Amino acid sequence: MKKKKIKVGILFGGRSAEHEVSLVSAASVMKNLDTKKYDVVPIGISKTGEWLVGPQAHKTLTSGTSIPKKLRASLVPEPQNNKLVVLNNKSGIKNKGLGIDVIFPVLHGTLGEDGTIQGLLELAGISYVGAGVLGSAVGMDKIVQKMIFQANALPTPAFVYFTAHLWAKNGPKMALECSKRLKLPLFVKPANLGSSVSISKAHNYKELIQAIKLDFKYDRRVIVEKSIEKPLEIECSVLGNDNPKASKLGQIISSNEFYDYNAKYVDGQSRAIIPAPLPKKLTTEIQTLAIAAFKALDLAGMARVDFLIESKTHKIYLNEVNTIPGFTSISMFPKLWEASGLSYSKLLDELIKLALERAKQKNNINTFYKPKTKWYR
Repeated sequence: MKKKKIKVGILFGGRSAEHEVSLVSAASVMKNLDTKKYDVVPIGISKTGEWLVGPQAHKTLTSGTSIPKKLRASLVPEPQNNKLVVLNNKSGIKNKGLGIDVIFPVLHGTLGEDGTIQGLLELAGISYVGAGVLGSAVGMDKIVQKMIFQANALPTPAFVYFTAHLWAKNGPKMALECSKRLKLPLFVKPANLGSSVSISKAHNYKELIQAIKLDFKYDRRVIVEKSIEKPLEIECSVLGNDNPKASKLGQIISSNEFYDYNAKYVDGQSRAIIPAPLPKKLTTEIQTLAIAAFKALDLAGMARVDFLIESKTHKIYLNEVNTIPGFTSISMFPKLWEASGLSYSKLLDELIKLALERAKQKNNINTFYKPKTKWYR
């Protein structure tokens, strides 16, 4: 008997400043999925939040054209339904909806990587690749993430953060105190955003004020971090659920002063050294810390863990964790696993397997309780 294919929904786009990166990642994932094993269902989310499904979904979002009504779809948050419902009867899809076995979210940034989509998928009862609601939320929030690192004695650069409310009351004075406490230069980042969008390096007080104001356009909370002097930028990929494994390490040689959005995706001048040319003992220590961070944030499936290493002392700093790392042709997560002996296609197989295993584990959890008395009636 022919084995039934697994129906995989590739979810991409989204209402995020990382929309374009997501489109490139999704194209790469769909290209490398084994069509002998999987029925691939492209599912896009526009910048304004419309859902669309079908072979034209990716092309429509990439081209920026208006979304045809026949492509519109919606996910119903009912576990008994477990379907992506097509909103227009003229779509050519005969059944009432598309049953999905597992969703592969390739959504970077807010409203995708931050636990929101994961919560919807939990309500819908659909298996999905990657961390759950909690792990996704804290993995996205740089402030809470670092608090958890500190609580678990995991080394991370010193930081302070501001809310938009407090900044409006006394911003300049707070920035001055921050610059004295942490010492310039400083890195300024929105609390919830990735792909180095809107990250600035402030060399003086004026630049610090400008950077914080810019980041409040992207988030209501901004984090300011101590700069590590001439660091080695090291990345490690982690794969697994309860027993995660770490890949070989990679070193990023940025084309700019730091690894910003342009250096990552646009100018093509940055390069990666895999494996990173580090002493064996230091490599092992970094891999151990990557797994510890993965577990501390209650992650699952995958993560890329970024480190800053003082070049002189080799002191290690956990920079941040990415729960839905890039999957483009130049992204470090798949490249590090390829260097570790796992091809891109096999990596996708493993991620889908881990998602289904985790869903099976969660399905065994009892969600019902029968009181001895019917006190609630």
